[in-house]
Amino acid sequence: MSIEAPRPLLPRRTPRKGSLRTVALLGPAFVAAIAYVDPGNVAANLTAGAKYGYLLVWVLVLANAMAVLVQYLSAKLGLVTGKSLPEMLGTRLRTGNRRAFWLQAEAMAIATDLAEVIGGAIALNLLFGVPLFVGGLITGVVSMGILSIQSRRGQRTFEFVVMGLLTIITVGFLTGLAFTDVSGTDALAGLVPRFEGTETVLLAASMLGATVMPHAIYLHSALARDRHGNDLEGPRLARLLRVTKWDVVGALIVAGAVNIGMLLLAASALRGIPGTDSIDGAHAAIQSSLGPTVAVIFAVGLLASGLASTSIGCAAGSEIMYGLLSMRIPLLLRRVVTLIPALVVLAVGVDPTFALVLSQVVLSLCIPFAVIPLVRMTSSRDLMGVHRNATATTVAAWVAASLIVVLNVSLLWLTFTGSA
Repeated sequence: MSIEAPRPLLPRRTPRKGSLRTVALLGPAFVAAIAYVDPGNVAANLTAGAKYGYLLVWVLVLANAMAVLVQYLSAKLGLVTGKSLPEMLGTRLRTGNRRAFWLQAEAMAIATDLAEVIGGAIALNLLFGVPLFVGGLITGVVSMGILSIQSRRGQRTFEFVVMGLLTIITVGFLTGLAFTDVSGTDALAGLVPRFEGTETVLLAASMLGATVMPHAIYLHSALARDRHGNDLEGPRLARLLRVTKWDVVGALIVAGAVNIGMLLLAASALRGIPGTDSIDGAHAAIQSSLGPTVAVIFAVGLLASGLASTSIGCAAGSEIMYGLLSMRIPLLLRRVVTLIPALVVLAVGVDPTFALVLSQVVLSLCIPFAVIPLVRMTSSRDLMGVHRNATATTVAAWVAASLIVVLNVSLLWLTFTGSA
């Protein structure tokens, strides 16, 4: 009787180990997703829901779908080329065009920081009665501490901190939904695209600017590159691209749920109540309708949103400056410089909620400058090789970019002509 030689045991990766290794690769998209739940979102979504009910739900759903696409393309560009989107632009634009491009990107960065610092200041005022100007200073100082984590502890620790803040934001902004009745019929009706006058177009543009964030598009390519390396190829690159899809989808499902939840909360619990088109008025209405505990949780979520998002915005501004101008200034110095416009707005007494909504309109106008080059680059065979966009992806991306441009042109036309 013959005895078979034992077959060699091949090393096998258990499903549990494989899953854990996959989870360990997640993170960059969750950092970028903070930009999608910043205080500008709060102002735009609460204003839209309080004034027009469920009318603009469709804007958030469409914007979030576009955000998933463009954020994945941004991360893919960073992984495949080893360079961020600003760096790619910096190598392709002539000097004059490059500086002009940087100016609009810097205006976008200032508008971003304006929204985030004001949001943190409002939260501190609601929670502790801190004057808005002082609250803006505190927000700036604390954000410096958050930024220092990245330089001292590394990106992974920074990601954990940011994801912790994202958890607080989610709980803070969605808790109120447990204490109010949302009309499912009206919410579904809100999925039908339509406007009701000039102001709804303005709000839609601000919601779009608050959801598809240009600075997150610029930054995500750098986050993916810095986290996973800039010399990737073969099976490792293919695996990272697959994991990145899950990273982006998971992060933006969370962000999308928060945004839609805020609008549903305002539409169901705040509509018709005077003053609910401002954050402090909405907070007062939440306290009156849903109780002080829910109001405090909401304010804590707003504070976490301001602190986290202003840190991400500052990091994005630094990456944009380096990529386009080849200038790298310390993050903390940039934090001080970009804090000034927000403090000036707070000092002169501009209505904070109006400033927040207006900042989101500025962001909306800057989105095409980030999206159009991104689509062109990721569709290039010479640049991306086998990882260039599929035809369907390219078509979807160009449709998204076109919708953004059309909405912005409509906004400008209706605003300056006074048409409805």
